[in-house]
Order: sequence, then structure tokens, then C-alpha cells
Amino acid sequence: MTENTPTKPPYKMIAILLAGAFIALLNNTLLNVALPSIMADFDISPATVQWLTTGYMLVNGILIPITAFLIQKFSVRGLFLTAMTLFTLGTALAGFSHSFPVLMAGRVIQASGSAIMMPLLMNVMLTSFPVEKRGSAMGIFGLVMVFAPAIGPTLSGWIVEHYEWRVLFYMMLPFAIVTLLLAVFRLYDNKQSVHTHLDVMSVILSSIGFGGILYGFSAAGDKGWASLEVYGTIVIGVVGLVLFITRQFQLEKPMLDFRIYKYPMFALSSAISLTVTMGMFGGMLLMPLYIQTVRGISPFHAGLLMLPGALIMGAMSPITGRLFDKFGGRILAITGLLITIVTSYFFTTLALDTSYTELIMLYSFRMFGMSMLMMPVMTNGLNQLPARMNPHGTAMNNTLNQVAGAVGSALLVTIMSTQTRIHAEELAGTIDPALLGQQAMVEGINDAFMVTVYVSIIALVLAFFMKRAKPAEDSNEELPGRAEDLTEAPNHS
Repeated sequence: MTENTPTKPPYKMIAILLAGAFIALLNNTLLNVALPSIMADFDISPATVQWLTTGYMLVNGILIPITAFLIQKFSVRGLFLTAMTLFTLGTALAGFSHSFPVLMAGRVIQASGSAIMMPLLMNVMLTSFPVEKRGSAMGIFGLVMVFAPAIGPTLSGWIVEHYEWRVLFYMMLPFAIVTLLLAVFRLYDNKQSVHTHLDVMSVILSSIGFGGILYGFSAAGDKGWASLEVYGTIVIGVVGLVLFITRQFQLEKPMLDFRIYKYPMFALSSAISLTVTMGMFGGMLLMPLYIQTVRGISPFHAGLLMLPGALIMGAMSPITGRLFDKFGGRILAITGLLITIVTSYFFTTLALDTSYTELIMLYSFRMFGMSMLMMPVMTNGLNQLPARMNPHGTAMNNTLNQVAGAVGSALLVTIMSTQTRIHAEELAGTIDPALLGQQAMVEGINDAFMVTVYVSIIALVLAFFMKRAKPAEDSNEELPGRAEDLTEAPNHS
């Protein structure tokens, strides 16, 4: 048991935070299937409606780096109540919206709340459990992190087929309100507000850096890489990010401390997570394109196809956590990546007549492999950080996941689009013209999946360098947000 870990973790607090995180993560993928319906309802273009997901991701990417400062300065109760209130208000506004700008405003408010929840929950999990039990604890966190967004397409597919898209928000609103009320009456912690200064220039540079990169890569799939809007914002983002990182090294108390990369296992876990996330997000985008656009399968059945994989990931997360505590992250990461590589390779052989059963089995096995990757790799890296670095580590991981998801999706969609045009030219005159577009797109999707194979191989090579991590020596200074502050206040129990 480490010095900074309480003897009894605050299970009541963790349960409330998990409920909030589940709702926020479910919201991430719930709207994807409904975008065509929203587009028709408001008579807007695909490029415009895409802002409902791009804008959400942008707000997350801009706000998440600030969470390291917020976690150190404010109590868990104060931060969670603020986050959940924003999320609930955004959900209500989106549900009752009758114009696209109002719906967009609701999504932005939702995102400002959800951006705080995930780093906050992860930080509480890290400070509440000793290193030797963190795997099991983070396994429960992983269940929420993976299962909630995975069931989103199935649930939203069924709702969109039978009801209007606003029901997605109506359904979520009571759960958000109940979670908020539980937090008001049952969530307490002993942490007092800590006097610390937020560097405004860091916030501006962070917003320009992460926002520019996220926007540029997100817009690439729609506008193309030759667009000034795409490469211009990426260049501005990179410059902003370089200036942001430079400034962090100059500050005595940085907003996001990049010195965490001097810890080799954390640096390695970031590199592996980046490559895996790029492949995972891209795969989650390519599958619906193949199923719905090429095969013409309904939104509900498209979502249903992904459900077994989601259930497998949900069931495996706690098991993976316990295996991590016993064997460490290396063997799990290597096994998971081998499964991911093999199943991703099979996805490079898709055809116009690939059976529905085969698709379910392949996708489910791919998710089984992924279930052994994300949380063990991430937890092993975070385990090496001293206690005061935990907020910076969780904020960095969540920020990189947003960036990797955007970059991976944009790259794979671009590869798919480019290869589809090339294959259409190659196949012209050789097959039935009615099937030309579909066959060319299948070949393009296969080529994009081959890129995920190469990316996963890079991650596999890196995984062989993983070692079981232990917390590095920390200074004896008074640390804000230490674990003792997270014990529940006895006078409110």
C-alpha cells in the first residue's frame, strides 16, 4: 500500500463518477447514426451536419488539457457538479432544439461538460487504489470507457428507425438529471480549493494547437488535403502546439506538464496508445461505411452487427484488469495486438458478398483483441508517474486519444477515397457498370484496413519493450489532489 493511497477507496464517489462518465461516453457515438435524419430535418449539407461530431471533438480537445489544472485546484464534488450540470443543460437544449444552430449550441455545451468527466474519473481511480490493485480498478473504468460508446450505434440505430432523432436526447436527459441529483446529495470529498494560477497564454496556445490539428484532420475527409482550410489549420495547429509545449517548460507550474515524458514507460504507453487508437477509430468508421453504404444494411442491423463485439469488450475489461495485476501489461498488449493484426488483415479481403455472420465474427474477434490493449497499456504508463503527475498524465492521455482518433479517421477515410477512385478507373470496362462504384469502394476500404494492419504492427514492436512499471520517487512537498482528500466526508454519509 503506497503512502498516498487511502485504506478504503471511496466507492460511493467512484460509482457516481462512473455513472456520469457512462452517459457522457454513450453520447459520443449515439448521434452518428442519426446524422442523415438531422440533415434531412434541417435541410443542411453533410459538411454542415458533420459539425455535430467535429465540434464536439474540438471542444473536448481544447478543454481536456486544462483539466490537469482544474483537478489540482478544485474539489471532485465541485468539478463533477459543474461538468454534469453543463452536460444536462446541453442535452436539454439539443433535445428541444428546432434549428441547427440551437442543436449545435447544445452539443458544444454537452462537450464542455463531458471533457471534464473522463480525466476526473481516471485521476480518482489512480489516487484511490494502490499500484498492485489498479489493474482491476481500471478494468471497471475500461468497461465504461469501451462499452458505452460501443453500444451507441445499436441503440441509436433502433431509435432512429422507429422514432425521431430528438428521442436520443429525451432518453438521455432523465439519466443525466438523476446522476446530477445523486452527486448533489451523495458526492462529497475533503479536498479544499488550492490557490494556483492558470496561465492564460497557455490556454490560448493549447486551444490553437490542439484545436487547429483536430479541425484540420477532421475536415480533410470532406474538403481534401489540397484545401487551404485543411493544411492551413494543421500548420497553424502545429505551430501553436510547439509554442504551447515550449511555454510549459518555461513555467514553474505548467498547465500541462510535458516532463511526464521523461518517464520511459509513460512515453512508451503514449506511443502504443496513439497507434492503437488511430487503428481502432478508423476501423469503427470504415465498418459502418462498408455495411451501410456498400451493402445497404439498415442502421439498426448495422449497429446490431457491432453489438457482440461491444459485449465482449465490456465483459473482458474487468477480466483484463485482473490479468494485468497478475501478469503485467506486456503479455496482454502483445496478445491483443496479434489478434488485432490477424483480424484486421481478414478485413482487407472484404467482398460484395461477405456474409453477415462472417462480419460479426471478425468484428467481435477484433474487439476481443482490442479489449486487451487500451487499459493495460494506459495503466502501465500511468503507474510509473509520481502522484503529483497523475492529473497531467490523465489529461495527456485523453487529449492524445482525441487527436489520434481524428488523425486516424481522417487518414483512413482519405486513403479509402483516393483508392476508391483509382480502383474505379482500373475496373472500368471489366465489370457490370451497376456494380462498379460498390466494388471500387470495397477495394478502397480493404486498402484502408491494410494501413491499420501496418499501424498495429508498429504498436506490436513497441509492446515488446514494455516493462511492469512502479511509481517513480516523488518529492515530499505538499501535493494538491492527493488521495487523502478523496475520502468521503463522514459528516455527510
